[in-house]
Amino acid sequence: MTRWDRLKESASTMQTQLIAKKNDLKSGAFRDSSMAMCALVAAADGTVDPAERQRVAQLIATNEVLQNFPADDLRRRFEDNLVKLTADFDFGKVSVMQEIAKAKKKPAEARAVVQIGIVIGGADGDFDKDEQAVVREACYALGLPPHEFDL
Repeated sequence: MTRWDRLKESASTMQTQLIAKKNDLKSGAFRDSSMAMCALVAAADGTVDPAERQRVAQLIATNEVLQNFPADDLRRRFEDNLVKLTADFDFGKVSVMQEIAKAKKKPAEARAVVQIGIVIGGADGDFDKDEQAVVREACYALGLPPHEFDL
C-alpha cells in the first residue's frame, strides 16, 4: 500500500472517529482550533486558491462534527485566520498556532483538530509536503506526537 493510500484510508478512519466523538466536540476551544487548522492547511503553501477555499467551505457546511456550530460563525473564523496568514504567513502562523493550541487541554479535542487538518489536507487527493509539515507543527503545538498520525 502506498503512503498516499494509507493516508486516504487514515483520513477516512479519522472522519469516522470524529463522528463518533461529535458529542464531545462542542467547546469554543475546539471550534476555534479547528477553524485555525483549516486555514493553516489551506494556506500551507503560502497561497490560498479559490478551490481550497471552496473545499473548506464545503467541509464546514457538510461535516457532521462541525455542525455543532453555526456555519456562518465557522466560516468567519476560518476567513479571519486566512487573512492573518495571507497578510504575512510567518507572523500570521504564530497567531494561528496559538488558536490551534487552545485545544491542548483536552486530548480528544486536540486529536480531533489534527484529524480535521488531515481530512482537509487530503480533500483534494494530495496531502502534500507543505500540508503535512503544518499539521506536524500543529501536533507539537497541541502536545501530540506526529507519528501517532503517520506524520
